[in-house]
Amino acid sequence: MTLDATVHATFTAEGAEPFTVDVAVEVEPGETLAILGPSGSGKTLCLETVAGFHQNDGHVSLGGRDLTDLPPEKRGFGFVFQDYALFPHMTVRENVAFGERYHDELRDPDDLLAALGVADLADRTPPTLSGGERQRVALARSLAIRPEALLLDEPLSALDVPTRQSLREDLATATEDVTAVYVTHNRTTARALADRLAVMRDGEVIQTGATETVFESPATAYVAEFVGANVLPGERFGRDEPVSVRPEHITLNGNGADATVERVSREDASFRVVLDWGGERVEVFTSDPPAVGDRVGVTVPPDRITELA
Repeated sequence: MTLDATVHATFTAEGAEPFTVDVAVEVEPGETLAILGPSGSGKTLCLETVAGFHQNDGHVSLGGRDLTDLPPEKRGFGFVFQDYALFPHMTVRENVAFGERYHDELRDPDDLLAALGVADLADRTPPTLSGGERQRVALARSLAIRPEALLLDEPLSALDVPTRQSLREDLATATEDVTAVYVTHNRTTARALADRLAVMRDGEVIQTGATETVFESPATAYVAEFVGANVLPGERFGRDEPVSVRPEHITLNGNGADATVERVSREDASFRVVLDWGGERVEVFTSDPPAVGDRVGVTVPPDRITELA
């Protein structure tokens, strides 16, 4: 089902200036939209407002059905919280089955737990579980109500790297044919899970597009830096405006030797190399790293350069 939402809401915290979220998103049936942005950009407030937890001067519809004035439990969303939000006094099975209070046709909790690899936890309580186990239970609970769309708020942020990678695969499977909105500050997770991205800053979306389009062709320096691209002066490439180049598209060689290696760090199967290139900081990914202090040449394919607004 298509999710169409316009969020216009102002939030006031004690001792802070009012913060306004003004966002419009549309998610096609079966599509996963990732809302990507730093802490404080308003992405979680946006998601919670779509879910019905906050007052909204905009509108929310799902499959053409107006949800704007409905309470959260009547909207047909499955919501996965960052902090799991499991009931500590209930068993895992009871947590997954909690939605039967508001929904008539619940999926079998034991089947869901088995599908997520945690069937053996059904009779335990959340305080006895690891973070990854709790998040799988939370995902099972959100799927149990047969949601028309999934809303996910940073569900992997508190997990260690191996658990995050494993659960990311479960989420990819769970959202494969489901309309979903996924909030995250992690560009790797966004790139792995999302069909489209909406990059937020200060309560507004500043670029939307297919995931690879945003990563490869960011519109502004802010977006480029947030998705991990280098931002460089355009004059270096005969351009009038600043440009972006992704680290994986830059190659190092012995020609020119106009950059100095400042740092080399291992990242899984490759290395991240930080260069001083004529006074500009540049990151490069390579499988054959030079040593710190080496002088190297830098090659940037012209078709990998994106001019920025």
